[in-house]
Amino acid sequence: QVQLQESGPGLVKPSQTLSLTCTVSVDFIFTGYYAWSWLRQPPGKEMEWMGVIAYDGSTWYSPSLKSRTSISRDTSKNQFFLQLSAVTPEDTAVYYCARAPRVNFTPDGMDSWGRGILVNVSS
Repeated sequence: QVQLQESGPGLVKPSQTLSLTCTVSVDFIFTGYYAWSWLRQPPGKEMEWMGVIAYDGSTWYSPSLKSRTSISRDTSKNQFFLQLSAVTPEDTAVYYCARAPRVNFTPDGMDSWGRGILVNVSS
């Protein structure tokens, strides 16, 4: 069973860029048809889908976050990455990486999830 693990700083200052890594436990994760997403859940709020990178490197982003979000990958290390720029305290959330059998733009349909990482945005 595939395992995903988020990593990165737990504290980011306002206006800085939040950078997270998702490491996947299996090899060649971009040779199949799976899609790899980032999602987040702010305290007391619902899960929010942020963006996805497909097996061929294509990316899609939530319209509300598109101007600040970038998802990339390192195929040699079975990792994909999230960058969220110009963060504010409203970006404080538990951030998750997840896998889906195909590209989709909601939290539904993910078949594997990381445990999540809490990122606080505070000065």
